[in-house]
Amino acid sequence: MKKLGSLFLILILCLPAAGCRAGFQQQNSSGQSVETRETAVRNLVTEFGKQLQNVSLTASKEKVAEDMQKYYGDYVTPSLLEEWQTDPSSAPGRTVSSPWPDRIAILSVQRLADDAYDVTGEIIEATSADESGGQPAGKKGIRLSVRNIGGLWLIDDVTVDQQTLLAAVVYENTQYGFTVSLPSSWKGYTVRTEDWQGYSLVPGQEGKITETGPEIFVRHPKWTKETPRQDIPILIFTLDQWNAIQKDQFHIGAAPIGPSELARNSKYVFALPARYNFAFLPGYEEVDTLIRGGAVKATEKFGGS
Repeated sequence: MKKLGSLFLILILCLPAAGCRAGFQQQNSSGQSVETRETAVRNLVTEFGKQLQNVSLTASKEKVAEDMQKYYGDYVTPSLLEEWQTDPSSAPGRTVSSPWPDRIAILSVQRLADDAYDVTGEIIEATSADESGGQPAGKKGIRLSVRNIGGLWLIDDVTVDQQTLLAAVVYENTQYGFTVSLPSSWKGYTVRTEDWQGYSLVPGQEGKITETGPEIFVRHPKWTKETPRQDIPILIFTLDQWNAIQKDQFHIGAAPIGPSELARNSKYVFALPARYNFAFLPGYEEVDTLIRGGAVKATEKFGGS
């Protein structure tokens, strides 16, 4: 009985440690779905991002090496870890007391093979003031190479840019005056335009189309008819139209809530359709991250399409 009790205690102590890595120990088998592999890669990068604040790159070399082993060891390959321990300046981590690297916001996940992915994102920096709901203190672009080695997802290469990778590709529209900043994986994007229709809510005119305007869709280059991906949809309103929809004079679509403003210039308001991503198409999380990160910005450059 005493031996059984000891064995039970050992199992209990081991479970948490095993659980920490369970999400990344994805076997590279032909029966595993693309979604499962991508989820494992995203989980790995997200969890790695939470560790960055724990490693002070300005500490003694011995302390940095010790902390890297403790906080990075489960997430990166031994060769990359050794490289960082030898030259901490090449590694991501904490360089000052404030701001500190708070997390990694994933912008895109690109599949190179069943066991190889490239991830583009941003290191979001924070201060104590940010924790109360303020804007991030800063951002740095980061690109990570993730591989499945012996059934374990590990990061085997990292590039950190002082300039964000968000603006690697930029769509500029000078007809209405706005830009959309995109990660490099969107190179080769396409753009299509449709018209939105506004249905009157004014008594006596209910249901009549009283307003129209353009809706521009920025489409990922991997979008196909067989496997569609989430577009970035942008509704364009004149200032008068936007004021009217805010006063419930008309509505767009069947959703009970209206569009949300993304940006505006002196002539137009750019807005996101309500429930635009409820189909949960591939890439919807990336599009949401881009939009929340301020990818759509207004300009005062007019004069073309």
